[in-house]
Amino acid sequence: MAQKIKLSTIAETLGISTATVSLALRDSPLVAVNTREKIKDQARALGYIYNRRAASLRTSRSGIIGVVVHDIMNPFYGEILKAIESELDRSRHTFILSNHYDSVEKQRTFIETLLQLGGDGVIMSPAIGTPPEDFELAEENGMPAILVARQIEALDLPTFRGDDSYGISLATNHLISLGHRSIAMIGGTDQTSTGRDRYQGYVNALRKAGIDVDPELRIPGARSKQGGFEAAVHFLSLPQKPTAAVCWNDLVAIGLMNGISRAGLVPGRDISVTGYDDLEEAAIATPALTTVWNGQAEVGRLAARALLDRLAGSHEPDGIHLIKPEMRIRQSTAPYKAR
Repeated sequence: MAQKIKLSTIAETLGISTATVSLALRDSPLVAVNTREKIKDQARALGYIYNRRAASLRTSRSGIIGVVVHDIMNPFYGEILKAIESELDRSRHTFILSNHYDSVEKQRTFIETLLQLGGDGVIMSPAIGTPPEDFELAEENGMPAILVARQIEALDLPTFRGDDSYGISLATNHLISLGHRSIAMIGGTDQTSTGRDRYQGYVNALRKAGIDVDPELRIPGARSKQGGFEAAVHFLSLPQKPTAAVCWNDLVAIGLMNGISRAGLVPGRDISVTGYDDLEEAAIATPALTTVWNGQAEVGRLAARALLDRLAGSHEPDGIHLIKPEMRIRQSTAPYKAR
């Protein structure tokens, strides 16, 4: 059997100390960049594999971060995850990913497993109904938690998300500026902070413009393309005949536009539609979707950075950190035309 390569082996071949080799393989700034690269090249040449578990026993850090979200199939979370991964890569951290699908039990099992693995921290978009005790379990066991996209009102953990109320008010005000007065809101749920904030932004914009809020024009539930497509039937059968729709997200908006098209109408001409999140797909949809940029990449980057800073000993202020959304006007909205 081949002899196992040790740190001392690398050190001897380069004529340096084992401590320097160890620091270099952990990307310590105490070792010059050129020396670090030289040591890493030698380690690769000798076939040395960095033993993360052994290192964790020495440093009390595993280098493992947990990330748990509602559904990674939603590109919104995919964009957040990409930014988290990029930021963690800079510090040689890896992550374990889980989808909770709004199951508190599934989420709790993931946290417990992460604790058993000695995870350093967790970034979460919490499941609907998550009790504060689940976060306290992590924090009390030395595993700090950072929240993204959703917040838990009973906890004051660092939370990074877009300003949902303001963002939806941008979309609603855009439609109002085009002359629309009968504006429906499609998708979402009051069970999440995101859903409550977005609906409130819609309501606030209507009231500020002197437009009555009609409960019949709210069609909750849909958060996917299929949900938006199915909501089109309800939307088109409303007695007040809306001329525009503010959608929960881009997926709902694209599904709604498909349903409108299937009914023989033209989105952006017969009915104006706005999305939310400004996913990559929004710009290439037919018609190109007017939407709201919600800063997913920035949310992911800031959340990962905050967790790494905590692990390094500094402390990101608790509470909510909001990214200011921006309007993206494209082809799916147009001035109101009387029918």
